[in-house]
Amino acid sequence: TREIRGLDVALNDGNCAYRVHDLTSVRIILSGAAPLGKELEEALRSRVPQAILGQGYGMTEAGPVLSMCPAFAKQPTAVKSGSCGTVVRNAELKVVDPETGFSLGRNQSGEICIRGPQIMKGYLNDVDATSKTIDVEGWLHTGDIGYVDDDDEVFIVDRVKELIKFKGFQVPPAELESLLISHPSIVDAAVVPQKDDAAGEVPVAFVVRAKDSDVSEEAIKEFIAKQVVFYKRVHKVYFIHAIPKSAAGKILRKELRAKLVAASQTAST
Repeated sequence: TREIRGLDVALNDGNCAYRVHDLTSVRIILSGAAPLGKELEEALRSRVPQAILGQGYGMTEAGPVLSMCPAFAKQPTAVKSGSCGTVVRNAELKVVDPETGFSLGRNQSGEICIRGPQIMKGYLNDVDATSKTIDVEGWLHTGDIGYVDDDDEVFIVDRVKELIKFKGFQVPPAELESLLISHPSIVDAAVVPQKDDAAGEVPVAFVVRAKDSDVSEEAIKEFIAKQVVFYKRVHKVYFIHAIPKSAAGKILRKELRAKLVAASQTAST
């Protein structure tokens, strides 16, 4: 068993174990910490085709596992791209509207909530944080946006706190990032909110071009506009050399928001 941090980086590293070692004995690959995009899934399957690839979902406060890919079960089923599997035994899962708290149906995105004997009792000496996370009915609010499909499989879309609020509409950055990375001239991307007087917030993208690519901002904006509703359109594109990420592969959005502030201050002077 080996933990591979920053899988997207590892796959593109010529010195990584994927390239310099014989991996024909690998049977199972479980991914966690950050969602695998379709492109990354396909790249990993092409490198280790004999292995079963699946994702799990969890958080420390919840035991820590919330759901697991059914491909790892005693009676495995086919793996769905993007699926985190089905909820673990002895646990209940529901999806609620993050604004109203009302329960949502299948295939409707909202905040994932979990309840069961495995969740934490609370945060040590922090009643306020505990009450904000676990409601009076015992549901732990994960802060993750996702949905459950017709086969009871869980899909994670984004984080509640990372949703971009455009004129009251909710825009998940991860959805736009997935579309951006599907462009042949883009190798990586991140989307964050930018303050806007009229809309409140608008989506802006940080993009890493592919080698020798000269794709323009307008071409990227048009590429996205053709695939999304009006409120999800990218309003600005910034080109950078690399998307800042943690050791676990999570986008460091705080650093990107700081770049926006710096750019705004420079423009106003």
